[in-house]
Amino acid sequence: MGPDMAEREFSLNSWLRGVRLCKRGIACVALLLAGLLPGAVAATDNAAFREEFDRFDRKAWYVSDGWSNGDHQNCQWSKRAIGVSEGNLSLRYIPLPNAKAGKPAALCGEIQTKARYGYGTYEARIRTDAGSGLNAAFFTYIGPVHKQPHDEIDVEILPRSADRVWLNKYQDGTDHGMGQLADLPGFDSGAYHTYAFIWEPGRIRWFIDGRQMMEQTENLPSHRQKIYFSFWGTDTLVRWMGPFTMPDQPLTMNVDWVAFTPLGQGCAFEGSVLCTLE
Repeated sequence: MGPDMAEREFSLNSWLRGVRLCKRGIACVALLLAGLLPGAVAATDNAAFREEFDRFDRKAWYVSDGWSNGDHQNCQWSKRAIGVSEGNLSLRYIPLPNAKAGKPAALCGEIQTKARYGYGTYEARIRTDAGSGLNAAFFTYIGPVHKQPHDEIDVEILPRSADRVWLNKYQDGTDHGMGQLADLPGFDSGAYHTYAFIWEPGRIRWFIDGRQMMEQTENLPSHRQKIYFSFWGTDTLVRWMGPFTMPDQPLTMNVDWVAFTPLGQGCAFEGSVLCTLE
């Protein structure tokens, strides 16, 4: 479920800068050509990048702060719920036990790229704490707030149980009933896993740890989108996300890294799903 008209943003004309990859044993010349080294500014929003969260780059990322996406959400987006430490992004669900009447009972975290991206491979390495009624999401979205149709591609970890990951997409505001749960026997969302989707003009394929989980070829999104991470809760979407109980301490979704590789480019770094498909 993507953001609604309450979403806000700063700039629509920014782009992402690359981050350090040489330390991972990748050829620096190749990275420079791909625009992945520090200071290599993307010529267009669709340039390749890999973000390792050694720091939080506010030129590249916007933090949602001070609102929620509707009555289905039982927390308010807050910059207090976002942190970066030791090469790791954290998005937290923070209960507020002493909240006054009419004020949010919890804070939650969301970030989004300022740039927009099109066809290509989207990948992130993520883990999340367990908790019913929560959603740890890695997705792309564009919509009416951007004066565009609602297009979206979703990976939504539902930590009501350790193996529940929802995969979906929206085209012009509807998912056409095509979303489905990944088949993940023995899976533990509390450990780090690599989630990916490859968006092409005629299909979208979703992968978890290199294994293809779903493919869709009809009613596909076609508009360039922003990349989002969010961690939020609900009291109302019980059948999907499970019954909610307010946690007695903050819960966390962690992101080790995120990467985008434009369509037509191959394996750019160790661990990319594109390396296993070549």
